[in-house]
Amino acid sequence: MTDPARNPARRDQDVHFHSVGEGPPRYRLRTDKPVQYVTVIDKTGGAVLGYVWAGDEDDAAAWVPRDDAGGRALAEGGHWHARLRGAKERGLLPSQALAELLASPEGNRGRVVPDSLADAPNSDAVDALAASDS
Repeated sequence: MTDPARNPARRDQDVHFHSVGEGPPRYRLRTDKPVQYVTVIDKTGGAVLGYVWAGDEDDAAAWVPRDDAGGRALAEGGHWHARLRGAKERGLLPSQALAELLASPEGNRGRVVPDSLADAPNSDAVDALAASDS
């Protein structure tokens, strides 16, 4: 029997690659195109936890936690990310996903503020808003 370590031709025959898919469909996490966003507040204290934004032009949507909202905002992010992922898997446009969030605003620790739908020039503007809120 030939030792594969000493026979490169044999070693090459033993190598098998399995292509791994990209995973479930997801919205892009950044865009330089216009977006709309909603504000998510803490159910108990009313403090802003973060924002969910969406933009159809680049098929993009994401949750942005407010910088000074701490662990509560980070933990709440899992809920909003899961809702966005589910919307994408169902083939919804990002704006349709955002409309769903407005129609069913309850999260785990937070909720979407009614009538908080606003426009921003891009996703970086929402990131800046989350960083500057006080």
